[in-house]
Amino acid sequence: MKYFLLLCLSYLYLNANAHVFVYHRFGDSKHESTNTSLQELEKEFEYFKTNNYKVVTVSKIVEKLKNKEKIPDNWIAFTIDDAYKSFYQNGLELFKKYNYPFTLFVYVEATQNKYPDFMTWDEIKEASKYGEIELHSYSHKQLVKLTNEEITKDTNLALEIFEKNLGFKPKAYSYPYGEYDNRVKNEIKNFGFEYIMNQNNGSVNEKSDLFDLNRIALVGKINLEEKIKYKTLEANWIEPQVYPKDGILKHVKVEVNKDIKDAKLFISTYGWQDIKVKNGIIDIKLDKKLNLNRNRIAISTDYYTISNKLLIK
Repeated sequence: MKYFLLLCLSYLYLNANAHVFVYHRFGDSKHESTNTSLQELEKEFEYFKTNNYKVVTVSKIVEKLKNKEKIPDNWIAFTIDDAYKSFYQNGLELFKKYNYPFTLFVYVEATQNKYPDFMTWDEIKEASKYGEIELHSYSHKQLVKLTNEEITKDTNLALEIFEKNLGFKPKAYSYPYGEYDNRVKNEIKNFGFEYIMNQNNGSVNEKSDLFDLNRIALVGKINLEEKIKYKTLEANWIEPQVYPKDGILKHVKVEVNKDIKDAKLFISTYGWQDIKVKNGIIDIKLDKKLNLNRNRIAISTDYYTISNKLLIK
């Protein structure tokens, strides 16, 4: 009976989940924390090829979402943040070799001001022959620390320069550093983007929020078999919503499927702990000092079926 219930839950949460991955630098050993070596990149591409995954653009996944259609389990999409020059000089050839499309999110200020580590507008135009080009803000600042007016100014400037140089308006946005909260999300939504991407572990399925799409980071040497296991747990976060003023996490309250009886709670620097679920409600009193400026709180049924909340100081 227990096995049957687990099987039912697996079907409920693991059915029809695509995965979106995010890269940053390629073949750039000077910046290991955001780098993927070309050997590792080809290894990953071979894994997807030999295991019958279909690489599609994010816009194809979004089209399924808009139509409320199930997204095939074997669909994956690649995104690249910042438009570092190492993508154009090193990574692009492998994407072309495997005929894998991508979505490149441009850090506009870096390209506009010709920062040496970033692609030029001409290089971005060349890359657009093989993938989609979208927006990654103007100044790449932590949006949660900006006022609504500052977010509006930053985004308007980015849109103006982007369109002037590329000749079209971007239809998508990815948060700098993957950092956002409900206020930031609502501000960016006001610009009419078709979709917005975060940087949270999880998948994309027909119930995903178009303005909060999960992306899994691929950096350094990784275990793709582990990464591809991540699925999205449907959850409504009631508390917390923002970083607590005193820096103490006192309450976690999340609504999940009523069939779930046991779950796990993750808090940055504290790790995982087992928790109970009553009638679809996780309601836990805590007294945990948040030790980082960027703290991840997560609820999971099995470490991989997961819902995330970021708390930024």
